[in-house]
Amino acid sequence: MYRASVERDASYEGVFIVAVRTTGIFCRPTCPARKPNAENVEYFGSTRDALAAGYRPCKRCRPMEPRGCAPAWIRPLLATLEDDPGRRWTDGDLRAIRLEPTRVRRWFKDHHGMTFHAYHRSRRLALALGRIRHGDDMLAAGFASGFDSVSGFRDAFERVFGTTPGRSRNGQSRPITITRLITPLGPMVAASVERGICMLEFPDRRMIETQFRRLQRWYGGPIAPGGSDHLAQLDDELARYFRGELTRFTVPLDYQGTDFQMAVWKGLLTIPYGETRSYEAQARRMGRPGAQRAVGKANGDNRIAIVIPCHRVVRADGSLCGYGGGLWRKQKLLDLERKVVGSPPVAG
Repeated sequence: MYRASVERDASYEGVFIVAVRTTGIFCRPTCPARKPNAENVEYFGSTRDALAAGYRPCKRCRPMEPRGCAPAWIRPLLATLEDDPGRRWTDGDLRAIRLEPTRVRRWFKDHHGMTFHAYHRSRRLALALGRIRHGDDMLAAGFASGFDSVSGFRDAFERVFGTTPGRSRNGQSRPITITRLITPLGPMVAASVERGICMLEFPDRRMIETQFRRLQRWYGGPIAPGGSDHLAQLDDELARYFRGELTRFTVPLDYQGTDFQMAVWKGLLTIPYGETRSYEAQARRMGRPGAQRAVGKANGDNRIAIVIPCHRVVRADGSLCGYGGGLWRKQKLLDLERKVVGSPPVAG
């Protein structure tokens, strides 16, 4: 555990808390603060245990907050982006409010899969697309979204959406809308298209940019930050799921893959809440006995975590393996469901 904390290994988030005897402070395993000597450290399974032992939470990594909450230093910027999404930002503007552009760029890259300026530009263009679709004049939509010339707006729009603003009025450009959701297991990146949710991932465990490219290959549209009815429903259902109040998701899904992948993912949706199934059993139910390795790979390719419950698949002996979000998250999800139904998972 000491090595994991020294290396700031994100896969141990939620597994243990690091407490420092010499300072009386407890931290996340990923805390950026200087690491103490091993003999000055003890470990706890939860923040509650660390508090009971007399430690106080670190002000840098904020272990009492849900993992993935925006840190205090960037919250004013995020609030401004929502209040005035059409405003243009330069590195000079960031420095004027005492934000280092490199730090902002890194945070957006880590949590949204794109730089701050790419995120904000896509957000502005998505708003312009919405205005055009609702009948606004192209010029008015461009100016309202922070562009100061028709040619600049048209060029940026075509680079992102692959079509002109005029053609987009007829629905020829269908962006993939993405947002960041906060869960007790850390932030997740969600994406939706017109028919439903097409991605829900833990960005710290996968190459999120690779997932974006796959979505663009399947759907043929650009990635644009924003919101949708599907994403709002997903956020609400996830919150109720983690509170133990929801055992079946109803948010519409739109998942794309090979015929075999689609069959595997549909099979995952049949595993009851609070139960598990082995890879072998999953293969048999598909009429493909002996194909457990291929089934396992398709499970790993599932882009809609939790809702398509690949966490409910285990080895034949009931042990855990193969979860893109990290085995500790898989265990947490199974423990949550087991607690709600009042019985242990059943393997096989």
